[in-house]
Amino acid sequence: MVSHAPTPGPRHGSAAPAAPDVGDNTAQDAPSVGDNAASAASAAPDNAAQAARLRLVVMRLARRLRSQSASGLSPSLISALASLEHHGPLTLGQLAALEQVKPPSVTRLVATLEGAGLARRETDPADRRVTVLTVTAEGRRTLQKSRTRKTAYLARRLRDFDDTEAATLDDALRLLERLLEND
Repeated sequence: MVSHAPTPGPRHGSAAPAAPDVGDNTAQDAPSVGDNAASAASAAPDNAAQAARLRLVVMRLARRLRSQSASGLSPSLISALASLEHHGPLTLGQLAALEQVKPPSVTRLVATLEGAGLARRETDPADRRVTVLTVTAEGRRTLQKSRTRKTAYLARRLRDFDDTEAATLDDALRLLERLLEND
């Protein structure tokens, strides 16, 4: 069994497989002679282990990116504001559905965004009985500043990657994007 512990230095996450440590291959891990099925099964990736590693890496990266925001807004507020910018104008119900929260929660989020001057309620021109939410110019500036800081953080970290690692990351990004399709 190969250890999945991080390797030291800027090559962390390198596409080249790490040399196994002495003692990593035990008699239990070695396939018996003529046991092609066992050999193929042991060579196949362990989806559960990969899923656990992916979850951990994504959570840690998300936490680091949140720390770069400097907007003073919670992740929930940033997410709601970004949804308004991307999908808006929206009703409270539409925003609640997009954010996958209950209406009372979205009402509190919107009240905070309105109080900070980042979003506003407007009457829907198509149906004057309906109120829709939009992002203000200040809300757009806040989102842009947050995105710029987070992108700069990642760009600084990616400078340590050589060309091969950068190409491997591009391949991995395509796979991660595929994970989100049809979700």
